Amino acid sequence: MKFTDGYWQLRPGVSMLRPRSIDEVVDEGERLVVHAPTAVVATRGDTLNQPVVTVTFDAPAEGVIGVRIEHHRGRRDRGPHFGLDRSTGGAKVALPELIGAPEATITSGGLTARVRTDGPWHVDFEAEGTVLTSSTDRSIGIATTSDGRSHVHEQLALGVGEHLYGLGERFGAFVKNGQSVDVWNEDGGTASDLAYKNVPFYLSDKGYGVLVAHPERVSFELGTEVVSRAQFSVEGQALQYYVIQGPTPKDVLRRYTALTGRPARVPAWSYGLWLSTSFTTDYDEATVTSFVEGMAEREIPLSVFHFDCFWMRQFHWCDFVWDPRTFPDPEGMLARLRGRGLRVSAWINPYIAQRSHLFDEGRERGYLVTTPAGDVWQWDLWQAGMALVDFTNPEARAWYQEKLRGLLRQGVDCFKTDFGERIPTDVVWHDGSDPQRMHNYYTHLYNEAVFEVLEQERGSGEAVLFARSATAGGQQFPVHWGGDCESTFVAMAESLRGGLSLALSGFGYWSHDIGGFEGTPDPAVFKRWVAFGMLSSHSRLHGSDSYRVPWAFDDEAVDVTRRFTRLKMSLMPYLARLGEEAHTDGVPVMRPMVLEHPADRTAALVDTQYMLGDALLVAPVFRADGQVEYYVPEGTWTRLVDGAPDGPAGTLPATVTGPRWVTETHGFDSLPVLVRAGSVLPVGARDDAPEYDWADGVTLRAFALPDGYEGDVVVPRPGGASATFHVRRDGQVLTVASDDAPGSWSVEADGATAAAAGPGSVTLVLP
Repeated sequence: MKFTDGYWQLRPGVSMLRPRSIDEVVDEGERLVVHAPTAVVATRGDTLNQPVVTVTFDAPAEGVIGVRIEHHRGRRDRGPHFGLDRSTGGAKVALPELIGAPEATITSGGLTARVRTDGPWHVDFEAEGTVLTSSTDRSIGIATTSDGRSHVHEQLALGVGEHLYGLGERFGAFVKNGQSVDVWNEDGGTASDLAYKNVPFYLSDKGYGVLVAHPERVSFELGTEVVSRAQFSVEGQALQYYVIQGPTPKDVLRRYTALTGRPARVPAWSYGLWLSTSFTTDYDEATVTSFVEGMAEREIPLSVFHFDCFWMRQFHWCDFVWDPRTFPDPEGMLARLRGRGLRVSAWINPYIAQRSHLFDEGRERGYLVTTPAGDVWQWDLWQAGMALVDFTNPEARAWYQEKLRGLLRQGVDCFKTDFGERIPTDVVWHDGSDPQRMHNYYTHLYNEAVFEVLEQERGSGEAVLFARSATAGGQQFPVHWGGDCESTFVAMAESLRGGLSLALSGFGYWSHDIGGFEGTPDPAVFKRWVAFGMLSSHSRLHGSDSYRVPWAFDDEAVDVTRRFTRLKMSLMPYLARLGEEAHTDGVPVMRPMVLEHPADRTAALVDTQYMLGDALLVAPVFRADGQVEYYVPEGTWTRLVDGAPDGPAGTLPATVTGPRWVTETHGFDSLPVLVRAGSVLPVGARDDAPEYDWADGVTLRAFALPDGYEGDVVVPRPGGASATFHVRRDGQVLTVASDDAPGSWSVEADGATAAAAGPGSVTLVLP
């Protein structure tokens, strides 16, 4: 939202109050409170009829400073609020008389807010002596617009060459500078500036992040209202935000997810290939069986089968009852699928159609959201006469969970938690929550309730969702997928941009509909998307009105799906470690280039490729003819995937040296997947399933380890254990040792190999 008309004037009908001087700074223990009149106070008379802005600084966690800007404080706080972990908080406050200068400071860890106490309003946020960003004399505004509404805004300074990222899963430009963004969840697909997952958090490559702690609509003007500032505003009389220290982008995400919640650990089977019925296609148990058998006959490993909406009767969503016309024996069918080694996913949403038998039950018990007049809120969009479960009511939450519990006990393993974005604001919530704040926050309560019942029934580490909507903190309930995209190369690229933005918003895992959702992809799009999809953290074949079984496209699509599914399964020792890092540190599995290469100015802008963890560069191919242009950072990178023709002349070179842009041509069975120099990549002994002992039979593939290299490779194991391999290079001698290897293992480096069994060591003499 913009308030000014250029540099000098306000927009018509807008009035503005700004802090102009400091009346008093107060040390309240671990809080610094600043009272700032909106005019210079020269005499006692100047204090009359004079608004005052109160700015309070605190520290909820180490390396995090909170700022609360308030005008009138008398408004009732109806909630809800983002859950923040303040257990590691604590700050040191220093007033001018202690400092011996006209300034007051508050320090948390290595981050300091330095407030000038004379002259115009000015606050510097510093880390290790470097100013990260500043709030200056025109930054804070208490605005009243022509409709009489009040707003509070802050503007934080942007440096030369500074880039901003995040704000949730956004499908436009990856770098957010120059964008106007309203954080407001919408069901808008992937082809516009609307987003399913809005997160009021941005990350700067200057070494900090900013969380605006408001679940309601937050309006961001990132270098738009003022090109040298990032502005954010909310309606009302108060604005709360947090500055989060780095220094690296990974450090910012670690602190941010420690504050708002880390992603849960996901089950091993969830990393395998998911296959769906698709949405409006015709299907019954015979269809499902033919798909499952078709995958097995073609030796494509399948881990999860997903039943989309029409597992229930039309006009009844949700009643959680299998359609007896197409699935007359659901318990038997689920048992038969489980007997094939598959897990089962079922589609749900938080809406109750009027024809659902649960509608009257929910209405009579007061479990559905109501209008101010006390009626059940209803509309006909999506499902006729549908109502909305009120998750602010503990009894309604338990009621909904009990319906899901019944499905889990039938044999369902996980849920696709669809929708949750179209939440009305002309309603009354059971707990009195502010409807504006509940619009974005509803999805958090919805996914939390479903994830909780999964953990209760399946255990910690065995719960997983396929969620579409989210806000800040939603990363605690993985996995999230990109929503409804078209079946084109353009949509494939926009989906990737959405995933990269979400990764820099604190979300550890992400997926997308392989081949696209809307329409039917041509075989080229499908095959290119399969390679990208199987090199994502989670991988699902799903469409709208057409099936996504690979043989629906051509024989080569079957080969491509088999090849990349098996490649992903062989990478499970590596992927499991990345998943553990997402869970413990908040660093995502799929990483924008800037996250792994923060000092590389070109990497800061790249949005058509990514790092799969710290070791693998993946550049999806977005053209039918196989041409791909990608950026290689500094160092020598080695190809992991071969079989890529470079025209008629022959194969591509085994290594690529950067920094530089590279243009290549790849067949459908290939794409650029490069291993970073200095990496030791653990490769599993199996490629037919994600669930196995990843350390038993593992091969440690060393790539261009420098002389003097020393490090540990940790390979997770089922049940929470792990095996550690200590790797050391001295000259041409490579030594690998383990005290806890569970079985056979081997080492490969520069064409040399060696094998061992159990605890012990091996030595390689490199050529």
